[in-house]
Amino acid sequence: MQFETPTGPVTFDINHFVVAGWTGRDHDKVQHHIDELASIGVAPPSQVPLFYRTSATLLLQSDCIEVLGAGTSGEVEPLVIHANGAVWLGLGSDHTDRPLEAHSVAASKQACAKPVASVLWPMDEVKDHLDDLELHCDIRESGAWVAYQTGTMASIRPLADLVAACELPEGGAMLCGTLGAIGGVREGEAYRMRLTDPVLKREITLEYTIKNLPVIA
Repeated sequence: MQFETPTGPVTFDINHFVVAGWTGRDHDKVQHHIDELASIGVAPPSQVPLFYRTSATLLLQSDCIEVLGAGTSGEVEPLVIHANGAVWLGLGSDHTDRPLEAHSVAASKQACAKPVASVLWPMDEVKDHLDDLELHCDIRESGAWVAYQTGTMASIRPLADLVAACELPEGGAMLCGTLGAIGGVREGEAYRMRLTDPVLKREITLEYTIKNLPVIA
C-alpha cells in the first residue's frame, strides 16, 4: 500500500492485520459500548481488550466499498502500522457486518473491507501529545450528514500498550478501537472521518460510500 507522509510517499507491504476491540480507557464507556452492541444482539467479549486477527487483504484505499446486504456500519479508528523499522499513525474504519456480528464478532470483522486514509504520520511526531488528537465521524442518513462519533485519543488505551500487547510485527497493521456512537450503532449511506492534530495543526481525512450488493438465496 502507498501512503503520503510528511517527508514524501512510502510503500509498505502489509502482511499482518489486527483489529483491536474493547480498547476504551474508561471502563464505564467500554461497558456502554458493550451494552450498545448487546442491544443489537452481539455477545460480550471474552476479555478486554481483545485482538482479532483479520486478513490483510481487507485493507483498502478507496472512496467506495461493496458490502453484502444491509446492516453494515463503519467506525472511526486510529490505524497503527509497523513498517520500515518505524511505527506510523493513520486513520481507518473498522467497517463491520452487524447482523453477522450477532453470531460471531470474529467472522464479522472478516466480512467487510476496511477503508484506510492515504496519509500517515510518524508516531514519533505525535507520541508526546497523542491524547490531544481528535477523532470525528459523520454519517450520511437520508441524504444529510449527522454527527456519529467524536472524542479524543485519551478515550482509547495508549497505542504503545496495544502494539506491545498484540506483539505487532514488522509489516503489521492494527485498527486500535473506537468511540461510542451518538444515537447508537447503525448503518449509514456514507462516512466521513478525520483525525485532527491540534498541536501540529494538521488533519488526516477519510471519506467513503457504501454499495449494498444483493443477497441471493
